[in-house]
Amino acid sequence: MLRHALDCYPRECCGIMLGTLNDGDERTVTAAIACRNSYEGDQSDRFELDPKDQLAAQRLAREQKLEVLGFFHSHPDCDSYFSATDLANSWPWYSNVVISIVGGALNQAKAFRANDTQTESTEEILTWPQS
Repeated sequence: MLRHALDCYPRECCGIMLGTLNDGDERTVTAAIACRNSYEGDQSDRFELDPKDQLAAQRLAREQKLEVLGFFHSHPDCDSYFSATDLANSWPWYSNVVISIVGGALNQAKAFRANDTQTESTEEILTWPQS
């Protein structure tokens, strides 16, 4: 996710997270699929997942017996927050990681999940393994 965000800077990156859902609601992301930002306007503050990349990620998830757990995108030169646009275009249940890239370097990352009516989001615990 971070590599894709840095490579796309100063445009927003986007992608899909695959992984496992454990007892309760513990989610473990095991693969992050970089997708093409197909938004045709200014990509510095907007993204759309390429539908072909979405289908490919869903196929990969089925083949590897993984779940689509959520999505990620970057916010170039601003903080990690779940914007009104993010909320309006989100799907309940899925996790959404927002990566802040400032000046071409990682600033912070946070995860959010929208409620069922897409009127609010709550921050999720995000554990970022050292690599």
